[in-house]
Amino acid sequence: MTDLRPQGFGPERLRIELLSGLTVALALVPEAVAFAFVAGVHPLVGLYAAFLVGLITALIGGRPGMISGATGALAVVMVALVAEHGVEYLFATVVLMGLLQITAGVLRWGKFIRLVPHPVMLGFVNGLAIVIFLAQLSQFKVPGTLENTGHGMGGGQWLPADQMGMMLALVALTMAIIWGMPRITKIIPAPLAGIGIVAGLVIALGLEVPRVGDLASIQGGLPSFHIPMVPLTLETFQIILPYAVILAAIGLIESLLTLNLVGEMTNKRGGASQECVAQGVANTVTGFFGGMGGCAMIGQSMINVKSGGRTRIAGIAAALFLLVFILFAAPVIELIPLAALVGVMFMVVIGTFAWNSLKILRKVPLTDAFVIILVTVVTVLEDLAVAVVVGVIVSALAYAWNNARRIHAKTYVTPEGAKVYQVQGPLFFGSSDGFSELFDPQNDPSVVIVDFADSRVVDQSALQAIEAVAAKYETQGKQIQLRHLSRDCHQLLTKAGHLMVDSDDDPDYEIAVDYSVRTGIIGGH
Repeated sequence: MTDLRPQGFGPERLRIELLSGLTVALALVPEAVAFAFVAGVHPLVGLYAAFLVGLITALIGGRPGMISGATGALAVVMVALVAEHGVEYLFATVVLMGLLQITAGVLRWGKFIRLVPHPVMLGFVNGLAIVIFLAQLSQFKVPGTLENTGHGMGGGQWLPADQMGMMLALVALTMAIIWGMPRITKIIPAPLAGIGIVAGLVIALGLEVPRVGDLASIQGGLPSFHIPMVPLTLETFQIILPYAVILAAIGLIESLLTLNLVGEMTNKRGGASQECVAQGVANTVTGFFGGMGGCAMIGQSMINVKSGGRTRIAGIAAALFLLVFILFAAPVIELIPLAALVGVMFMVVIGTFAWNSLKILRKVPLTDAFVIILVTVVTVLEDLAVAVVVGVIVSALAYAWNNARRIHAKTYVTPEGAKVYQVQGPLFFGSSDGFSELFDPQNDPSVVIVDFADSRVVDQSALQAIEAVAAKYETQGKQIQLRHLSRDCHQLLTKAGHLMVDSDDDPDYEIAVDYSVRTGIIGGH
């Protein structure tokens, strides 16, 4: 675990970390309450999750600066489970979800996040920024009239015109303060200054605008240990397993992508597998303490980073401040106008959206531009996990197609009369048909050499293609030889089953030369 007191730590750094944590804690309150409503559980279930998940991941997570808590991406999956089976099944599911995430971390599956291409990352960031924006729209509606939806776009009555106007004005004021404060002083984080000034103005003037207390009371006690009250049967396991798998996958994908994003902003590296374990431990503990589970929160992570939070102290402070709000300061926190918190989140949206992606859409390859837009749209309409999986699949297919078109060969005839095919480009399932079309068994001389110095045999489809070409030459009574295969390609050929390769390996350069290919189906030489 990273040292809580990194080099250069001092009173000034401590002040920045604590104020950043306080800002994040204030922004966590309405989010946790709103997502609890989405999932169909009591607000304290969301607040306890924000506290426990936030605290544990801050302590042992893969990267300092990240903030975790209850999220909408998970809440929209939980709502069906809670509606059909009740909240106790949710707690059991969260425990199993955590165990699955710990398993993923121990098996070091977090490294597979490297397979997510940059266009998918851009689409993820843009889609999530739009989701955060849409989630704030519910704050402009009359409390108690909202439907449970993932992005806060459900039904409900908009605020009366006078309240709506005041709400918009206060949101704009908060955003202006956050924009202008760093130009005046950086003693206080700009988001905290915006919340404080607008809240003081609303309370002093007695303005009639929605406040945190209008969502729900956040007053409560310490979370207590609670074993989920569900039957320990195979039927229960069959009910909760599908939900646990989906929640674990969504939680890890969002957390690992946020980890990469925070790493780019802070220029710090972190452990993906360590983050998987941290998320798993946090959710397992949360399930036993009456919380709804959670994962990394990109919005609050952006607030923390831009407020100056760089160490684990900010995340720990945010969780502890949130607990203080629940235990002691609920009456004060409930007076904060929602407009101030919405203004903070709108600035997060502006800072999170990758505006440069709009400029480069015409400059990048058409496939990359399509992936950016596709992932953005699917993130908004479906959820993050589906969007990332779709984006990775489309990117992989595009990569395979582009590489399949690269297979070609240069030919020449040696003084001895053998024809040499210098294959260029990877030989794999996508290019195997193109590889077969390169050869002319009927008109080629009696000895043909296939040189793979500029190619690579990748998979079983490639081996099958080589077998097919060898069979065509054998039918014509001609010999085919393979040259300059790398050691691992040689191993593939040796393990292929049908193929028998005579080789004389070069141990210094790991280059195998002069392979004579014999196949069981053509009799061999």
